[in-house]
Amino acid sequence: MRITKIAGGPLPTNCYILEDEATGASAVIDPGFESEELTEAVRQSGKVEAILLTHGHFDHISGVQKLQKETGAKVYLSADELLFVGDGALNLSGMFLGEPVAPFRVDIPLNNNDIVRVGNLDVRVMATPGHTVGGVCFLAEDALFSGDTLMKLSCGRTDFPTGSYAQIIDSLRRLGELKGNFRVFPGHGSATTLDYERRNNSCMGIR
Repeated sequence: MRITKIAGGPLPTNCYILEDEATGASAVIDPGFESEELTEAVRQSGKVEAILLTHGHFDHISGVQKLQKETGAKVYLSADELLFVGDGALNLSGMFLGEPVAPFRVDIPLNNNDIVRVGNLDVRVMATPGHTVGGVCFLAEDALFSGDTLMKLSCGRTDFPTGSYAQIIDSLRRLGELKGNFRVFPGHGSATTLDYERRNNSCMGIR
């Protein structure tokens, strides 16, 4: 399994390419922007079979349309956030960009514990609402792609539409209860580990 991070966009956002080295199949997680670096990384990553979205905010979905056209990959988004794609108030593009996100088709709505197959890799969906109503994390082997739910020493804000502080605290508690020390790849900032966050992140309740 190979993981490549490309950061970009106005915030900036971390986009990840998850590749199954055995088969050459790959998934792109949260293409929230367009850039030459991302385009080149996608071209070098093998066959992109899936575009996986942790949630529907503009800075995680703005590059989906271009990538979908270039690769023909299926787009996966929480069943609870399908309206985010075309609603500038929900995806925040109206507030931050002043223009809508380029429209795209969601091929497969996601639910908790769904499995997305990428080559020989099983990517498990874990519902982690709070930052948004349908936020999810993706787990593949020892990697946890946490979107804006869990970030190094912090967590996602909950004051945007559909956010809930009570829900994100519960989601962080359930992440903390996962067995093992996952490598954590967040939507913003640097990578971390689940053990480090268990010990040091006040949002998780320092143990």
